[in-house]
Amino acid sequence: MTRSISLVVNGRSIEAAVEPRTHLADFVRDALRLTGTHLGCEHGVCGACTVLIDGAPARSCIAYAIACDGVEVRTIEGFDDDPLMQALRDAFTRHHALQCGYCTPGMLITAHDVIQRLPGADEARVREELSGNLCRCTGYVGIVEAVRSVLEETQVTGSAMRREAATPSGTIPYTNARFAPHDALPVLDASPTVPNEPAPRRSMRTTPFASPGVPPPAAPERRALAAPEAPGSEYKIALPIALDTLWSTLRDIATVVHCLPGASLGSPANADPLILRMTVAIGPIRAQFEGVGRVTFDDRQRTGVIEGEGYDPRTRSSSEGRIGFSAEPSHTGGSVLSLSLQYTLKGPLAQFSRGAVVDAVIEKLIERFAANLASAAAGREADASPLGGLGLAAAASWRRLRRWLTSSDG
Repeated sequence: MTRSISLVVNGRSIEAAVEPRTHLADFVRDALRLTGTHLGCEHGVCGACTVLIDGAPARSCIAYAIACDGVEVRTIEGFDDDPLMQALRDAFTRHHALQCGYCTPGMLITAHDVIQRLPGADEARVREELSGNLCRCTGYVGIVEAVRSVLEETQVTGSAMRREAATPSGTIPYTNARFAPHDALPVLDASPTVPNEPAPRRSMRTTPFASPGVPPPAAPERRALAAPEAPGSEYKIALPIALDTLWSTLRDIATVVHCLPGASLGSPANADPLILRMTVAIGPIRAQFEGVGRVTFDDRQRTGVIEGEGYDPRTRSSSEGRIGFSAEPSHTGGSVLSLSLQYTLKGPLAQFSRGAVVDAVIEKLIERFAANLASAAAGREADASPLGGLGLAAAASWRRLRRWLTSSDG
């Protein structure tokens, strides 16, 4: 049984169907691929899973996703363009406030809240406010020094940085009692409230294409979907293939599956449902998914939909996905293949992966698929070998470097 929820995550409207038992941490990690939210104790004690719910820190491992219907959630990924968070990240680096880094996302979110809410906090208050976030590595000295240095910086620069650090749709007053930390488990021996100071928020202790004789297709153009039910993207790929040839190739299910790196059919091409197999490597993990899928075509509109789900018994990971595709002529005489992807990844593969790596997997799959499709349409052999982990790691690193260079130029 699932229930539909509607919430805003990092400024994006999300509609999803979730099981009542699903925790918010599992939802943002598995369904939305926001793996910066870490799971530690899963009892609301360590603070590694801290996110903002309606503007206030809360433990996402003990908040149910269905209880977040209608609220605004901000994970560590939602602070990428936040000047106050950038100052905190710089200070954490400068003061050696992290070692393994596992507690760091939750620690940063809590520190961000402390600086916004208590700009005049002294060291004792900072330590009290951070007491609900446990760190097994650094001993807290560097963390406290980092937070204090940013507090001093904001006192010099005024409140401008704190104003700019509002949530994506604006700072929301904390009024949602369902997630009030002090209602869950109060901290012992809390310092008395200082007159004329905000009440403390009590801590919970809890692409080059190698196809001889075939001109390379243009690199896929990618943009994020506006408000998907699951994370996804849209791609437009220019191919040096006549429209009729492209569509007839797409209609050949066996050929299309063979063009997808690491994919194979486990059933006849006309079976309903199809048995599909897929091998993917992400970092040190190699997964072999097997599942069922269905393909529908609209020959008149030259559009189609592929829907499927699979499971890898070795990593105990599961995946569900939907691919919409369409073909249209291009002004250069070739054709344009449009793809819209939505998918979820659950289990250890989602836990160990990162958004940049998963995005690199998808982009490499699309690039290789486009190259293979061009080869198949020209009667040449496609490269159906699975993607390698080292190549994906390099692609993810290049994506991060390119993003940093772009932001630096700005």
